[in-house]
Amino acid sequence: MPDFTQPTNFLLTSLFIFLGISLRYFGIALLFSLLFGKIFKTKFQHRIVNTRARRTGQNAKEIAWSLQSAAIFTAITMCIIVAFQLGFTRIYSDFSAHSYTYFFLSILGVLLIHETYYYWLHRLMHHPKVYKYVHKAHHDSITTSAYTSFSFHPIESLLQAIIIPVLTLILPLHLYAIGCVTLIMTITSVINHLNIELYPKKMHTHWLGKWFIGATHHSLHHSQYLYNYGLYFTFWDKIMHTESEKYHELFEQKTTKKA
Repeated sequence: MPDFTQPTNFLLTSLFIFLGISLRYFGIALLFSLLFGKIFKTKFQHRIVNTRARRTGQNAKEIAWSLQSAAIFTAITMCIIVAFQLGFTRIYSDFSAHSYTYFFLSILGVLLIHETYYYWLHRLMHHPKVYKYVHKAHHDSITTSAYTSFSFHPIESLLQAIIIPVLTLILPLHLYAIGCVTLIMTITSVINHLNIELYPKKMHTHWLGKWFIGATHHSLHHSQYLYNYGLYFTFWDKIMHTESEKYHELFEQKTTKKA
């Protein structure tokens, strides 16, 4: 690994990570937009959740915020790398250090912890004294798109991402597990903001499927504001009774093919 006491190595690695995060965001967002908004548009037309027209210039604003988010995520990644080099983290690279079962459970564990952290952070960001300074930038996208997935004010980006370096100080996490978590974060965020319901009919009532958030669930958050605060899963919304009463009816409506 490069010696980050050398400014050139630090800057080059930062640039490489920034490009990687940005390309991951643009690549996944573009892929989903092309697949479900263009190539298979006819098949998924009836699954568009919010039919309200997007504002003029909204894509450009979302991409601008997203690039700032990528810069914040890069800075946090660099902090993790430096902490790893200094021996402060519990990150490991040798698969023999822990079982493969632990590897997969650690990914699930991080997602569950992140869900809990984000749900309560999200509730806080909707407090009237906090909202306009931190979360409003994201909610300016009432009708969302794949590009809304990283569209956050820098303070929100920092608050969202800070949980990962904290967890690397506490939990043994393989480098690939961290990579899997960040990939899952990006894919699920794109799916949730796509504004096209991709999940199959009846998933919202399936014993397993009902625990996952999709475009319908999250679109209602952007239009109703005070419901559906979850990130990956619905369990905190169900426990705290913050799941929108319109969710099940709207999901049924959007996943039923019209004649």
